[in-house]
Amino acid sequence: MAQSSAVFIQTPAFSTGPTPLQPIFGGPDCPARALRDFLERKIDDVPSGGAIDWMTYYFRDEALARALIRAHRRGVEVKLCLEGRPRLGSANNRVIEMLRHPDQGIGNGLRVIQHVLPLHLHTKLYCFSGPQPTALIGSFNPSGNLPEDPRVIRSIGDQDQGYNLLVELRDLETVAALRDRIAVLHSSRRGLFGRVRRPVPWLLAPDAEIYCSPFLRRNPLHERLVAMPRGSVVRIAASHVRDFTVARCLVELVGRGVQVDLLTGGSGRRAPSRIGKYLIAGGVRVFRFGHPEQLPMHAKFILADGPRDRWVAFGSYNLTRTSRWLNHEMLAFSSDADLWWNLDARWTEMTSDRWVHVSNRQPGLPFFNGVAESQE
Repeated sequence: MAQSSAVFIQTPAFSTGPTPLQPIFGGPDCPARALRDFLERKIDDVPSGGAIDWMTYYFRDEALARALIRAHRRGVEVKLCLEGRPRLGSANNRVIEMLRHPDQGIGNGLRVIQHVLPLHLHTKLYCFSGPQPTALIGSFNPSGNLPEDPRVIRSIGDQDQGYNLLVELRDLETVAALRDRIAVLHSSRRGLFGRVRRPVPWLLAPDAEIYCSPFLRRNPLHERLVAMPRGSVVRIAASHVRDFTVARCLVELVGRGVQVDLLTGGSGRRAPSRIGKYLIAGGVRVFRFGHPEQLPMHAKFILADGPRDRWVAFGSYNLTRTSRWLNHEMLAFSSDADLWWNLDARWTEMTSDRWVHVSNRQPGLPFFNGVAESQE
């Protein structure tokens, strides 16, 4: 497939310097394996005496596991919290075996999270102490592995080539707080930590507000959406849309004069047809990505453009009841102008993809085209 001219790390032309919130993109129009390669470079750049702190859901990439082992051997403190029971239960086994090896692993750095309840560690957070302290929040799992197993890809999707997003944060105090959160989970006896029960930010950073689900009372995303005034535009890239509470909120926004666009994928499990039909009937413009090679639309971000302000949301949070009530997720909001324009440009690129269809403009076309997507 031909690649677009867009670079996968995108900074707007009007920026006066490095932006505090830098998006890094993956997708069919980006270099193959762009995000995992970016993570490997970040691992290799951390000097002896530094630290690498991660939490993620899927981790199958043995080359990245070897990079973490190399870092451990050169004197980097490596902490990794990894979901022990992902949807594809065997997916993480090989990497767990490598990292736990008594002589060739990362010592006590691996913490496999097991839960009694049917919940998951779904956060994707990657922190590096140096050369410049940074943290990456987003939707990308290092779930690919070469040579690839076609059966696994059919089950969980190829996140190395599908649409994905990480956002790099560079504020020193923010990075330190995110590393501390991983440390709390890493040392927690039961893997339960710091649950947010009120719609207040767990971390109020200079450029972002960061929340952690589950949201057992009010939902900060819902509160922001219902506050959008008439004449606003809300664009949502969401791999999972299974919560009818969210669907009703979006339809109500349309009824109040807000334009709502949704980009999702083609999997009935991740975005059921009944939800899609309900949204379309309610006036939501639905874009759906159905790639013939089963590449997933796994990016998760929201662009809100109101008469008075603009904001973006990003992270691991899905529009599902499990993300809202059960999972460990991370959801960030920001009004950073550079980030907004970068994601605005990315939205245009994604919705211009030849494999993206606007369901509302093709009333005879089924909402889903039968192309399976990853089953995270």
